[in-house]
Amino acid sequence: MKITVNDREETVAEDSTVADLIEGKGLHPGTVLVEHNGTIVLQGRWGTTFLKDEDRLEILRFVGGG
Repeated sequence: MKITVNDREETVAEDSTVADLIEGKGLHPGTVLVEHNGTIVLQGRWGTTFLKDEDRLEILRFVGGG
């Protein structure tokens, strides 16, 4: 199924969740924020938020600096 992540089209397996996507990208869950179809998804709901064809996601990464 096709979704858009940060304005780039990607293909993911059926029944994928936000948690699957984050894990598949190798991102540390404590350093990202996910917006799913315009709504922020709290980390505790990533495993129960299923992706659907044509969903749009934005993944924001937090980077420390000084």
